[in-house]
Parts: sequence; structure tokens; C-alpha cells
Amino acid sequence: MAESSVSLSEVESSFQKFAMHGDTKATGKEMNGKNFAKLCKDCHIIDGKNVTTTDVDIVFSKVKAKSARVITFEQFKQALTEFAPKRFKGKSKEEALQQMYSLIAGKEPANVGVTKVAKAAAVDRLTDASKYTGSHKERFDDSGKGKGKAGREDVPDTSGYVSAYKGSGSYEEKVKEA
Repeated sequence: MAESSVSLSEVESSFQKFAMHGDTKATGKEMNGKNFAKLCKDCHIIDGKNVTTTDVDIVFSKVKAKSARVITFEQFKQALTEFAPKRFKGKSKEEALQQMYSLIAGKEPANVGVTKVAKAAAVDRLTDASKYTGSHKERFDDSGKGKGKAGREDVPDTSGYVSAYKGSGSYEEKVKEA
């Protein structure tokens, strides 16, 4: 194989980052199909013409072990070897593979637009607690902060007075007067 311009360790570190993406239990040694597809998309291996998402799924199935649901880094390199001539037509196998590696090296899973907050006038209007009516109004205080359990459930008054009694807490004074 020709001397590489991109080191395999850079490709492997990207492989590990994608392998661990979205999975707290992942070690980075194996990658599932979903993350493989994400890597192919984020690193622009999928170009929509020569390599499509279907190709990615087919190659993933081809390189993984029969019963396995994940691929190792070795199998990942094998998958790239499959993609290289399709993605870079007219290049030698080595050249194409090098370009595949350079697409991947140093990349990380992109989380573009994943946690953006929707800023629409409708959302602001619907989440403004001061405009709530009926029983929903009871669940928030004047500042718009939720009251928690007290706002959802009828908490029984265990003071010993009849509910809605205006002179609540005045018993002691009446007893003293007598």
C-alpha cells in the first residue's frame, strides 16, 4: 500500500468518536449501522450520486459478521475499500482509499441543529402562563413559575376548619375573650 498522507490513527480516532456517538455504553471499538451511516453522511462519503444511503447499508451488511449488529475498525477499513472506487471514479485503488481516509480523518459527529430551540411566535404564545385560563391557570403562580404538585392536585386542608371558612385561625382569640 502506498505511503499514506493521512495516518490511520486519525481515521481510527474519528471511527471511535462516531462509534460512541449517542450511546453511553459504547466503548468505541465497534460501530453500529446507524452511526456508520452518520459517519458516511457527516464525512461526505455519501455524495448522492455514486454513493447513496442504500449503498452504505449494503456495504455495512456485507462487511459485518453474519450474526453481528456492529463492525470493528478492521471491518470499517474493509467497507472504505468497498466505497473508494465508487466514490472516486477513475482513481487507483490506493489513491481513492487515501481520499476516503482524508474525508474521515479528524472529523467528529456533527450535532448541527439538534438542540436548537424553536423560536416561533406561536410557541411563545402557547407557553405564556399568564394567558392560561380555567384550571390551567391554577397550576402557575403570578410569575409564571409552576406550582408543582400543589397546582395539580387538591391538597386537603387539615386545619380543622370547614373549607373556605373566612375566620380561619381565629379560634384561639375567641376562646381567650370568653
